[in-house]
Amino acid sequence: MISLLAFTPFQPTPGLAFWALVIFLLFWTIMYKMAFKPISEALAKREDDIQNALDQARIAKEEMSNLKSENEKLLAEAREERAKILVEAKEAKVAIIAEAKHKAKEEASKIMQNAMHEIDNHKKAAMVEVKNEIGILATQIAEKVLRKELKGQSEHNQYVNDLIKEMNLN
Repeated sequence: MISLLAFTPFQPTPGLAFWALVIFLLFWTIMYKMAFKPISEALAKREDDIQNALDQARIAKEEMSNLKSENEKLLAEAREERAKILVEAKEAKVAIIAEAKHKAKEEASKIMQNAMHEIDNHKKAAMVEVKNEIGILATQIAEKVLRKELKGQSEHNQYVNDLIKEMNLN
C-alpha cells in the first residue's frame, strides 16, 4: 500500500514532464493539421464570403442610389414635359380663341357690308321705281291737264310749237 501512497499523479517527475510535453506537442500538431487548418480555412472562406456579400450589398446600394437618382431625374423631366405641354395647350387655346374671334369679326363685317350694300341696292331700286312712278304720274297728270286746257286742235298745235321753240333754246 505504501507504493500507492508514494504514487501521486500531481507530483511532476522528469519522465512524466517529458512525456507530457511530447503528448502535448503531438496533440497540438495533430490539432493543427486536422482541426485548426480546416477551421482557419473555413473562417477565411467565411470571411471572404462575408466580404463578397458586403461588396455586393455596397454595389446594390450604389445601383439603387443611381436608379433612385435616375428615377427622380425622369420624374423631373416628366413634370417639365407636362408643364410644357400645358403651357403649349393654353397658348394653343388662346390662339384658337383669338383666331375664332378674328374670323367672327371678319364674318360679321362682311355680313354687315353685304347687308348695307343690299340695303343700298334696294334703296336705289326703290328710288328708281318711285321716280318712274312719279314720272308716269306726272305724265298722266300733265296729259289730263293739257287735254282739259287744250280742247281744240289749234290750241294743241300752238302748245307743241311753243315747246319745240323752248327746246331749241335750251
